[in-house]
Amino acid sequence: MHNQPSTLDNQLNLAVTGAPSRGRFLVELLIALLITRLPFISVPFKWLESYFHELSHGLATLLTGGAVSHIQLFPNGAGLCFSQGGWSVVIGFSGYFGAALWGYLIFILATWPRGIRVSFALLGGAVILTTLLWGRDLLTICILASLAVLFLLPLKLNKNRYMGSGLRVMALMIMLNALASPTVLLGLNGKGDAAMLASATWIPAWIWVFIWLAFSALMIFLCWQRVDRAASKTSQPI
Repeated sequence: MHNQPSTLDNQLNLAVTGAPSRGRFLVELLIALLITRLPFISVPFKWLESYFHELSHGLATLLTGGAVSHIQLFPNGAGLCFSQGGWSVVIGFSGYFGAALWGYLIFILATWPRGIRVSFALLGGAVILTTLLWGRDLLTICILASLAVLFLLPLKLNKNRYMGSGLRVMALMIMLNALASPTVLLGLNGKGDAAMLASATWIPAWIWVFIWLAFSALMIFLCWQRVDRAASKTSQPI
């Protein structure tokens, strides 16, 4: 007999794999999309993408032998990473690439049911460490403190299910912002990461923007693929 997947199946899938049902994922994606479009409410989540963007620049600098002085975040979601040395092509490419990758990795963490509280704690701790190492001006420190609260405050909740859903929505917002942000570079003449990469490699800026857009879209697709795979296992006939 072929049994149809039930609500109990979806709940079991969420409990065992941490992955939501297909329908829940689409709802979370819609919520993430709506929040990124709302005035004022979307601002902290733009900071989130900007933070991972600049963090990726910083890590790429360190990994290619350079040194990071500090990072600077702005209320409008822009940011800067001040560094010396390192491989400029890797550093320039890593910002939008890294933000999308961080979003995907956070989504994976959000499908780790037994470690969801650890995930929030680790992410909050990472923001605090970044503040101590690379936060210099008051505005940047205040923005980083807000992001730390965004990760640490949910630890007061007792429901891992809601925490996982919240973390997945945050991860999707990071990827959606990483998908939207590079398009702004197309209107900037000689400014931004794409222009810097074009100058360093002779590859046109629009190609770099396209690569970032494609990679961000791929990360969102991989999230869906993970959800779809888990749902397929749950709905197999018995």
